[in-house]
Amino acid sequence: MDVDALAALAAVRSQGGVTRAAAVLHVSPSAVSQRLAALTRAAGTPLTEREGRRLRLTPAGEALADAAVEVAAVLERARGAARGSLERPTGLVRVSAFASGAELLFPGLLTRVAGLPGVRVECSDEDVALDAFAPLTDRLDVVVAHRPETEPAWSAHPAQVTTTPLLREPLDVAVAVDHPLAGRSGLDPDDLVEQEWVAVREGFPVAPVLDAVAGRHGPARIVQRVNDFHVVLALVAAGHGLALLPRFTCGHHPGVRLVPLTGVRAGRLVEALVRPDKAERPLVRLVLAELTALARELTPGAS
Repeated sequence: MDVDALAALAAVRSQGGVTRAAAVLHVSPSAVSQRLAALTRAAGTPLTEREGRRLRLTPAGEALADAAVEVAAVLERARGAARGSLERPTGLVRVSAFASGAELLFPGLLTRVAGLPGVRVECSDEDVALDAFAPLTDRLDVVVAHRPETEPAWSAHPAQVTTTPLLREPLDVAVAVDHPLAGRSGLDPDDLVEQEWVAVREGFPVAPVLDAVAGRHGPARIVQRVNDFHVVLALVAAGHGLALLPRFTCGHHPGVRLVPLTGVRAGRLVEALVRPDKAERPLVRLVLAELTALARELTPGAS
């Protein structure tokens, strides 16, 4: 079976279609379709099927896509062996993160990497919905993602990513400094009944946590939906609602106090996602090790 055809099948699964797969593979959609057709002939069984306008993998296609991920990782391992273990890795690693994660991690990561001769990191911010983080690994080397503690691990995602834990960031209740709740040492969900909230958009990682906090008393009263935490802080400071915000990145606004939640565990897990074949590259592993060490320095003893 052709390696490029296997890669096309895996990309169609992780990206959700031929057009997006073509974009990450840097080929035309017709080339992807041709590779899928050739792979189907070689397999002797249908690998994809139409579901309305959507193309999805058959059970045989899913099994072969799993194998394609393994093949890519083995080939990358073989390339590394051919280059030799004594070669010092140099080159470019592309790293993305959601906005507040980028604010927390990128300055320190670039400082650390500056001390590694021949290693460059290109940073980008990717503020995407929860289910869109793993597919980013098709076009980026390291994807810093976040998810609520209650969400399944990324290993369950069709993109078949490897996961490196970086940190747990508590989510606190942000209130204006002159709000009646600002003087409290902790807030139970019962204390938050009938409060108005500034929340992120549906589908983004912090949204399910707010649903869980408000759940015992019905849906939260959401009056604004804004994803930019700097804007959220400004709205909270001006008295336009409460918000759930991450402690390490949002705890320094002069007009806002972050009050810990009690009686419920509210936090987000920040993790680095890497496609299995890219995880075999010494350069990627080097940058990932620096990112992991940085996260430990930033959050000593955090819980």
